[in-house]
Amino acid sequence: MISAATRPSEPVGRFCLVLHTHLPWLAHHGSWPVGEEWLYQAWSTSYLPIVDLLHELAAEGRRDLLTLGLTPVLAAQLDDPYCLSEEQTWLGFWDTRALALASDPDPVVREAGAREHRASRRALDSFDRHWRAGGSGALRPLVDAGVIELLGGPAAHPFQPLLDDRIAAFSLRTGLDDGRVRLGARPAGIWAPECGYRPGLEQLYADAGVTHFLIDGPTLRHVGAHTSAAYSVGESDVVVFARDLDITYRVWSPKKGYPGGPWYRDFYAIDTDSGFRRWRVTNTHSPDKAPYEPERANEAALADARDFVAHVRDHLLTIREQRDGRPGIAIAAYDTELFGHWWHEGPTWLGHVLRLLPEAGVEVSTLNSALEDGAVEGRVDLESGSWGSGKDWRVWNGDSVRDLVEGNNALQSRVVDVVDKQLAHGDGFRDPLLDQLVRTGLLALSSDWAFMVTKDTAAQYAQHRHRDHHAAFTRLADAIESAGFSPRDLSSRTKFAIAEAASQRHSDGPFTHLDARLL
Repeated sequence: MISAATRPSEPVGRFCLVLHTHLPWLAHHGSWPVGEEWLYQAWSTSYLPIVDLLHELAAEGRRDLLTLGLTPVLAAQLDDPYCLSEEQTWLGFWDTRALALASDPDPVVREAGAREHRASRRALDSFDRHWRAGGSGALRPLVDAGVIELLGGPAAHPFQPLLDDRIAAFSLRTGLDDGRVRLGARPAGIWAPECGYRPGLEQLYADAGVTHFLIDGPTLRHVGAHTSAAYSVGESDVVVFARDLDITYRVWSPKKGYPGGPWYRDFYAIDTDSGFRRWRVTNTHSPDKAPYEPERANEAALADARDFVAHVRDHLLTIREQRDGRPGIAIAAYDTELFGHWWHEGPTWLGHVLRLLPEAGVEVSTLNSALEDGAVEGRVDLESGSWGSGKDWRVWNGDSVRDLVEGNNALQSRVVDVVDKQLAHGDGFRDPLLDQLVRTGLLALSSDWAFMVTKDTAAQYAQHRHRDHHAAFTRLADAIESAGFSPRDLSSRTKFAIAEAASQRHSDGPFTHLDARLL
């Protein structure tokens, strides 16, 4: 709930910010240029400053600020002792590199080094204050205090519309159980991976105890509904919210979005000697870049925040007119990594927005609060969709990833077959070999691999990861089937099966609570 000091007496409408926080399983799978480096960059430049901002806003008495989607596969890495250690090492290297740059004879370079050193010191301090016990320790106080709502999701972020129903239900159950293990409560809402939907998923959600989920605006509009309200889906009591693209694209549009402003730090202009970004965007159509000026960038962030708030207010006023005076909702949804990692000034901009919106007469809340306050206005029968190109499934099911899709279909069939046979002949006890087989299978089904191939973003890495997970799954499945059925009778199992499962568990071991018997 918004504090009394900032609650508008007659809000023009409600604004809900949803941040989608996700990276695939990267631990122990290479370092540069994607691999673990991807994780530690996002952690240092987005997750740390966003959590700092939320604690700062909480200290001002603000509550019910935003809805944070955190995928279980990323949550596992943010709590993993190995990843925590490597993140601290990464921060230390950042600090060391910055100190070296701060002694450069060129005063412009020297100032950039000093700026980076101040930033690295803030990050180290943030890590010490909030992250020593992992991501769960950083986020749980914010959840418990009502500052944020946390969304869960399926375990390894699969594209659910392409999953077998049993695999989809198990993946979701595993992901929701992971949220309970880490944060003390099962998430009520989920971020549907890639905003992917097919008819019938709402029943799977209902069976898992999910109360609400998010889709992209065009999926809702395609069936004649509006993004300014929430709806129950089909015959279920599960509620769908939709992203408002008019609001969202004010920031995210690659052509007109705020991050392309001339004063902001240029993500793509990197000093190859130091690895730091020392220039501003200047002009998106020219390779010539001017030095970065943080004061001017901060001024631009405030100006753009005011522009965004004015646009949200006007948009909500238009919605209210269209609804005969009834206030509506505007939902903006972004990848969390946009704020800080891709857009250096993003967290600063976000802080301005969350403070200015209530002053402009806009109620800020989480999706759950909107649900509790009566946002549902009828029922809707949805058709298939996603937030990808074309708003359909082409990114994850197109010609360029046909081999990945076929491989995933075969894997799903086999995991069900192996688990069913083993459980039918086993003694009912939990089997760590089967647990790892399913765990490896879930990692192979991550939607990231197809996305990266289709979009040609580190496509080779994605293809390699997909092949490796499938190969590991096949090795373990073959070994399990040749090793017998009783998890308690080690003499009936080959040493290879046990060693293979242990090796995979070492490198690919998230979701320690995963129980293959539940499949």
